[in-house]
Amino acid sequence: MTQRPLLGATPPMGWNSWNTFGAQITESVVRETADAMVATGLRDAGYEYVVIDDFWEADERDAGGRLQAHPERFPSGIAALADYVHGQGLKFGIYSCAGTHTCGGRLASYGREEIDAQTFADWGVDYLKYDFCYRPFGADGPTLYRRMAQALRATGRDVIFSACEWGINEPWAWARQAGCHLWRTTGDIVDNWKSIRDIGFGQAKMASYGGPGGWNDPDMLVVGMRGKGNVAEGGCTDDEYRVHFALWCLLPSPLMIGCDVRAMDTFTSELLAHPGLIAINQDPAGLPAWNLNGDENHWDWKNFQLWARHLADGSIAVGFFNIHDENTHKMVVGWETLSLDPRRKCRVIDVFDDEEVCITDVSFAINVAPHSVKLVRLVPILD
Repeated sequence: MTQRPLLGATPPMGWNSWNTFGAQITESVVRETADAMVATGLRDAGYEYVVIDDFWEADERDAGGRLQAHPERFPSGIAALADYVHGQGLKFGIYSCAGTHTCGGRLASYGREEIDAQTFADWGVDYLKYDFCYRPFGADGPTLYRRMAQALRATGRDVIFSACEWGINEPWAWARQAGCHLWRTTGDIVDNWKSIRDIGFGQAKMASYGGPGGWNDPDMLVVGMRGKGNVAEGGCTDDEYRVHFALWCLLPSPLMIGCDVRAMDTFTSELLAHPGLIAINQDPAGLPAWNLNGDENHWDWKNFQLWARHLADGSIAVGFFNIHDENTHKMVVGWETLSLDPRRKCRVIDVFDDEEVCITDVSFAINVAPHSVKLVRLVPILD
């Protein structure tokens, strides 16, 4: 018997409507987004899911108790929209909630898990984002997510199950066993430096829980939003977006684009499709990154961060992150902190530029500007 491939073997990649469109999402936007993901090369770069977030729902279920699409914003219905997305060589995702209503007050799936899961499967859904609002008193997260995961499995359709529980009950400790393929570790991200910094560099304590089949999710990308859209709160500089994307790739985290891909500038499209960064994120070993600073008691934890990750080919990705507001830092990583013999020579490859920087042993040092990142791969040279 042929064994089915592991669902969620690498972090999911795609686009979600919430960050830019929020309650204003429409069928035409989704169709245009699917077209843009093909035209801009994002699909070929690995982004495969097009996910509708909240506010797709009608005010009432149909006579059979099934959820329905909003008749004005989604006049063709969800099945037809899923067919269109599939026709572009992409996969289709949708949103519901573990409570009685979604976070936007729309109809949700509590007590209707089986009929809703079957409805989604009948529509051709490949990905379900499942939120945590309006849950009944006493209904715990593990039980609610286990119920929907079981309902999805019973349909016989492969559906990536995203637990958007916001880290309230430490889902990294139980969500994989409950049947989830990714789980939110934090509250909602917004488009500013403080949000990226606080969420991204706060992932160390749960890093070891992520891996093939189940991933820590520090929320969607705000790369390229430029202070526009539903979660716009100031925007970021190019360097800050580079920090954001490099860290999410290194951790590794799901890569769910949140900007309007129909209107990306060149910087955004090139960053999101960067082959070297995506290769690190999608590395088949799925090993977690770790924070070389240790913890928040480190003497300079608030000024710079060093993160490293072993890759399947034997190389090591190292991110040098300067989170200071003003000063450039000279940052150093020693071989002993990476489990390398100090005598082992390594090629040092700049990931962003895809260029060899040097060949060295013992340690490597580099200057990093404020709110910026340098990301390298150390490739051991074997005698």
